[in-house]
Amino acid sequence: MQGTGPLPERRHVHGRQKGPRLRRRQSGLLATLLPRLAVALDRPPPPRLADLFSRPVDDVHLEIGFGGGEHLAAAAAAAPNTGFVGCEPFINGVAKLLVAVEEHGFGNIVIHVGDAGEVLDWLPDAALGRVWLLYPDPWPKRRHWKRRFVNPNNADALARVMRPGAELRFATDWPDYADWTLRHLAAHRAFEWTAEQAADWRCPWPGWPGTRYEAKALREGRRPCYLTFRRRPTVGT
Repeated sequence: MQGTGPLPERRHVHGRQKGPRLRRRQSGLLATLLPRLAVALDRPPPPRLADLFSRPVDDVHLEIGFGGGEHLAAAAAAAPNTGFVGCEPFINGVAKLLVAVEEHGFGNIVIHVGDAGEVLDWLPDAALGRVWLLYPDPWPKRRHWKRRFVNPNNADALARVMRPGAELRFATDWPDYADWTLRHLAAHRAFEWTAEQAADWRCPWPGWPGTRYEAKALREGRRPCYLTFRRRPTVGT
């Protein structure tokens, strides 16, 4: 069984940040649309976090590492009255999401290109109704475990910005990372695992659109694990 390991480095983005050459449309949207959607971390958050969005919203969710944005776009379309803050350091993934935003006219998405930890530090207390962490890099080598997003520092940060009753939804196709996540969050007094039967972690959430990475994992015979944690109604962490 794994231990929790050393505390992580919080301000360095690991892994690649740019891939193949962008198409002309994608480059154009990075120059024109992204500045309008970018979260301004150099300024305090608005008194009402809903004011981040160009359309009225009654709740705000965060997706950490949205990849190509397929889940984030599907969620924004399915819940137009919810605002979504998406964090992703990989510029090609950001460009793909910008295409979806332009095509569908989403007014309930804002984006941070970079480390999600910066957004967690910027957000006010109890601001979020849900957090998505879908197929994060598992960093399978032991010497890289400190790079995993799930760690004590980030658990504390998530507990601060999630309101009581808010859900953290986590998906991975690596059993080792599922075990790691359960151990870290079970040890944190602000979170409780909601599963009551095996189907609760073997089956995705209602309305789940899937992701490209998940489809690849299934083709290669890897079974995903879906974990849901609830923010306890406690004071502090």
